[in-house]
Amino acid sequence: MTTPRTSDEPATRPGGGLVRLRLRIAYDGTALHGWARQPGQRTVQGDLEAALATVLRVPAELTVAGRTDAGVHATGQVAHSDVPRAVWEEQRDRLVRRLRGVLAPDIAVPAVDEAPPDFDARFGALRRHYLYRLTDADAGPPPLRRANTVGWPRRLDVDAMAVAAALLLGEHDFAAFCRRREGATTVRELLALSPARDGDLVTVRASADAFCHSMVRSLVGALLAVGEGRRAPDWPATLLSRTQRAGEVVVAPAAGLTLVAVDYPADAELAARAAVTRTRRD
Repeated sequence: MTTPRTSDEPATRPGGGLVRLRLRIAYDGTALHGWARQPGQRTVQGDLEAALATVLRVPAELTVAGRTDAGVHATGQVAHSDVPRAVWEEQRDRLVRRLRGVLAPDIAVPAVDEAPPDFDARFGALRRHYLYRLTDADAGPPPLRRANTVGWPRRLDVDAMAVAAALLLGEHDFAAFCRRREGATTVRELLALSPARDGDLVTVRASADAFCHSMVRSLVGALLAVGEGRRAPDWPATLLSRTQRAGEVVVAPAAGLTLVAVDYPADAELAARAAVTRTRRD
């Protein structure tokens, strides 16, 4: 049996008996209370760690690229875990299939592979990419899309939303758009925030080096206020001068948000990236 490791502990070097696994994860967050395990609640981490322990017959602790909130979905989540190499060699060719057999249908692990020892799902990430979906159609979302598409009751001016989004790009303190966590910075580099319309479907794509708690949904909420005509396009950017969360920003519903991808550097640059990210977070 292995001893559970802390999420920030470095990977064991080859030959130490452990191997670092990289898991690609997808889930429908509708019935889940977010990523992080919570006593008495069903979460992605809780279900996955239990499934891995069942299949591998050793404890497995996961470190994730981005902790999603209750109700948020993922198609491109990434996590890592360290397990005994002998266990991995035994289960390598059947692990994905066996996980499918013990996980509920709203969580899937499409791939598990061996990662370099320096790979860190959280601190090694370069960028996280999210997609928010909503529709302002009178009929609401299509029935087969109701789990990940929010029905919006008023017609939206997506051109005005795009003007507002462009003013938010770059590195800023996004405290006005974050639910602060003790000791966590709210300075982020927002690389993309792109509202678009396709018929009655409105999407907002957001990319950043990292996002603080509820940041994407708060940004979308601010853009929706602009799209409805209740706020001017420059209003969201004026909030960047705040050092506390802006109470007038409504957090958009969780159901519309999906983590779609996480980018990592080349293997040779993994350790350097993790060191830089840890320094920034400190």
